[in-house]
Amino acid sequence: MSVVDPESKDFAFTLGVEEEYQIVDPTTRELNSYVSQILDGGKLLLREQLKPELMQSVVEVGTCVCRTADEAAAEIRRLRGAIAALARKHNAEIVAAGTHPFSSWHQQEIYPHERYYGVLKEMQDAARRLLIFGMHVHVGVPDMETGMKLQNVARYFLPHLLALSTSSPFWMGRNTGFKSYRSLIFSNFPRTGIPGFFASHSEFERYVALLVKTGCIDNGKKIWWDIRPHPFFGTIEVRICDMATRVEEATALAALIQAIFVKLYRLFEKNLTFRVYPTVLLDENKWRAVRYGLDGEIIDFGKELAVPARTLLPELLEFVDDVVDMLGSRAAVSYVERILEEGTSADRQLRVYERTGDLKAVVDHLMAETVAGVEVALPDWPQAVPVEAGAELK
Repeated sequence: MSVVDPESKDFAFTLGVEEEYQIVDPTTRELNSYVSQILDGGKLLLREQLKPELMQSVVEVGTCVCRTADEAAAEIRRLRGAIAALARKHNAEIVAAGTHPFSSWHQQEIYPHERYYGVLKEMQDAARRLLIFGMHVHVGVPDMETGMKLQNVARYFLPHLLALSTSSPFWMGRNTGFKSYRSLIFSNFPRTGIPGFFASHSEFERYVALLVKTGCIDNGKKIWWDIRPHPFFGTIEVRICDMATRVEEATALAALIQAIFVKLYRLFEKNLTFRVYPTVLLDENKWRAVRYGLDGEIIDFGKELAVPARTLLPELLEFVDDVVDMLGSRAAVSYVERILEEGTSADRQLRVYERTGDLKAVVDHLMAETVAGVEVALPDWPQAVPVEAGAELK
């Protein structure tokens, strides 16, 4: 029982959250390549919790390893507050959303690092267009063999998580008609999307070794699936979510993901499981989440029925209900009900645009929501090692 008890020193199902923020000029509301200035001021305070990404208009942070959703929420607030304070020192703001409503990828500067130049050389315009922002949630597992079994089953819930997180309806000044346009942009990269079934972690390692041997990749971090075993940190990393705009949304998604893994593990302990579905079926649900978000239907493959997302997603909450109190995450997971009622960030952005006809107003809305309830201030001391210290491009 200790591996699923957050009070135990042996608790396995820890949380880590990575967030990618947009750096925005508050006057023009355009993206700006300010990351070097933010890094210069922030490295002494945040150390490896702060790092650049491919584009200089992106800054990424990673929480410390957390046991509970409350700990993760506190970390997210602290980091957002620190990055917002650093940005404001250079007359910039941060935005949490999957895409910028109107800035162009043509105008973005690449961060000067050998690895990023290598990605650009290999991926060409697929990399140059990668002006997208996501939230990644790491879940600790007892061991990677167990982690692979959990990943095989947890793939089923990835479209549900995407539908709850959509925050990228606009691209280069256009209403795309999609709730998660970020997902379409990222699909231009190789080794993305929902992965297939692996019979064991050893089988997965043989797959990675073959790609390395044949020069396809240099390590497992260039496997960018929607869920993957992290090659260095002993976690399963859920990568499908758009960047969450509100802190409460980020916390709810992290708590729900943790609860899914713990619930599945407890089923495994009882020699029970959840049916593993082929990727070709899961992709049908992902497409619906990308296109319609919460306004679409998700297929219940067990019943062979297409069900409105707002009807089906409460069943996911019921599925994990018996573990959320043990994890201390009832309040965090319950915020999903508010998302179902009010809509996602994508829905709110679209309502602002419908009301104002002004994409700059959408950016203003996003700037305000990103730091709502956050104390914008620098931390007093450097923090501990983050979930993915010193990592390269993900």
